Amino acid sequence: MQLPTLEEYEQIDALARSYRDRYIRQLKRKPVFNPRLGVDGLCFQRDRLEVFNGTVLIGALITPCALWLVAIPGTTGSPAWQDSVLVSLPSGAYRFQWQPLPDGQGWYTCRILDDLSDLQTMQEAAQLAQRLMERIMAPAA
Repeated sequence: MQLPTLEEYEQIDALARSYRDRYIRQLKRKPVFNPRLGVDGLCFQRDRLEVFNGTVLIGALITPCALWLVAIPGTTGSPAWQDSVLVSLPSGAYRFQWQPLPDGQGWYTCRILDDLSDLQTMQEAAQLAQRLMERIMAPAA
């Protein structure tokens, strides 16, 4: 696995902003909404995954309500644009759903934690995302 390029980081940031802009009103209505948290994509890595027929960026998405795994298919492969894909990662298999975003963009998401109301800061959320990614990307024992 490799770290994303600067251009890929910009793409991740743009998709996270697009997600926030599209869904923030819905998120604010949820009982687990944490006003101390924002929307941010973190801990992304570039990898080749068979289900996506090529390169994919995989990482964590923090929102005020949940922590997600996110897969962003690269331009070199074609994921066949299914609504749902089963992604095999070192720690096991995860079911991802297509999450459309404005302008025909989107990404695949898999909710990992449903309630982040105990977190006090984005720094705590980022540390949680980092631990999550370390566990998910490590082979199962």
